[in-house]
Amino acid sequence: MEWSSRRSIFRMNGDKFRKFIKAPPRNYSMIVMFTALQPQRQCSVCRQANEEYQILANSWRYSSAFCNKLFFSMVDYDEGSDVFQQLNMNSAPTFMHFPPKGRPKRADTFDLQRIGFAAEQLAKWIADRTDVHIRVFRPPNYSGTIALALLVSLVGGLLYLRRNNLEFIYNKTGWAMVSLCIVFAMTSGQMWNHIRGPPYAHKNPHNGQVSYIHGSSQAQFVAESHIILVLNAAITMGMVLLNEAATSKGDVGKRRIICLVGLGLVVFFFSFLLSIFRSKYHGYPYSFLIK
Repeated sequence: MEWSSRRSIFRMNGDKFRKFIKAPPRNYSMIVMFTALQPQRQCSVCRQANEEYQILANSWRYSSAFCNKLFFSMVDYDEGSDVFQQLNMNSAPTFMHFPPKGRPKRADTFDLQRIGFAAEQLAKWIADRTDVHIRVFRPPNYSGTIALALLVSLVGGLLYLRRNNLEFIYNKTGWAMVSLCIVFAMTSGQMWNHIRGPPYAHKNPHNGQVSYIHGSSQAQFVAESHIILVLNAAITMGMVLLNEAATSKGDVGKRRIICLVGLGLVVFFFSFLLSIFRSKYHGYPYSFLIK
């Protein structure tokens, strides 16, 4: 294997893994991504993590600080299943650091479930393990700029077409709906997803079961934030209906129906939300000892 080549990531099978990583002596650290990228594996998380891994490896390989102290490699399950068996590895993707001397410690396995697989988080972990600091350079992405330009054009066109009747701008209900959408997005953890880059869900490689709710209070899946957003919206709708039933002056029977529907929405979806909270915070309900 030619280490001085301009390859950012070296693909390895079982023989290369044992030769260049497991066999001493070695004077370099190796970051290995264990993955399953073949289409038949249906590992969408692996493809997403691979994109971030490519960004990180390219940032290091083409930086002015590059040296032979650190290399990046990849072991695909279909090319090195014996390596997975040797390491007792039953999930993918997994990131591991193999130091120049000694065996990998617990901290040499990246905590993907809690931190996510964003290139910036991987770079921070590598700096902690190797003292090699990588500045992540992402390729330019103009999708956000284009989307913003389209949105501004759409709003500008709408205002121009209705320039003679702009009363809708002062519509309190419309602004309230916009505000609620922003609140739901923020309270459901969308910003956390943007920063940490967690997987959408987790598929158990043994039984194929898909988990949409993360079992730890320190992390979440993207699907989990979507579920929380829908639950918060349903609870809010129930509260709105209850307020409507209490303040309106319409038919008593109709108000009673609105009240029951609103109460049902609040009770059912808040119970569902509370059950998710219990599954993530295993000590709930909390008990306090007062002396």
